[in-house]
Amino acid sequence: MNYEQARFNMVEQQIRPWSVLDDTVLQTMADIPRDTFIDDEFKSMAYADIEIPLAHGESMMFPRVEGRLLQELELDIDDECLEIGTGSGFVTACMATMAKHVHSIDIYDDFLQKASERLDANNISNVLLENKDILDPTQTINKKYDAIAVTGSLPEYIPLFEQLLKPNGRLFVVIGSGQTMHAMRVARGAGDDSDKFERTSLFETELKALVGVEVKSSFSF
Repeated sequence: MNYEQARFNMVEQQIRPWSVLDDTVLQTMADIPRDTFIDDEFKSMAYADIEIPLAHGESMMFPRVEGRLLQELELDIDDECLEIGTGSGFVTACMATMAKHVHSIDIYDDFLQKASERLDANNISNVLLENKDILDPTQTINKKYDAIAVTGSLPEYIPLFEQLLKPNGRLFVVIGSGQTMHAMRVARGAGDDSDKFERTSLFETELKALVGVEVKSSFSF
């Protein structure tokens, strides 16, 4: 399989037509070999318009959704980012290429181990991988970030993630259940408006829920 041609086709036929027009995002997704973040049995589907299966019943997002996620975060080379749900490590790699540093957390050790190996193979070192359940009130994060990507959906919006944003920070998250889900961008204000959050609905989509969110979303955050 000609992966380079397939990667070009993915960008031009899937991602760009889905209103992903940011040159840095397009170039990043054109440069990073997505196939190197996928198990051998699914490599032939690396650039297809599908959600590629992962272990534990998880899956990679559609490439077009990954592109929109990256674009909505408006990443800058000085940004410190948080990714909730490392998965395959591909989105991690894209964020790390566009930003200063990525702290990526996941509840599955095998995801983190594979992501570490894949990032190393692609010479990406500005990433901290950590086993952590963000929905567990005993596993707090005592830091704020310029950009946060949540790669699993929430049945309803909770303020937990937006409180981890720095002033001027941006958050991407998918809200809803079943076939009534939508992607949302949350932007935190700055200065006197740093306690204000602008929440914008972006597009309809479907995304598997974060593990345990149905039970833990009843907690007080």
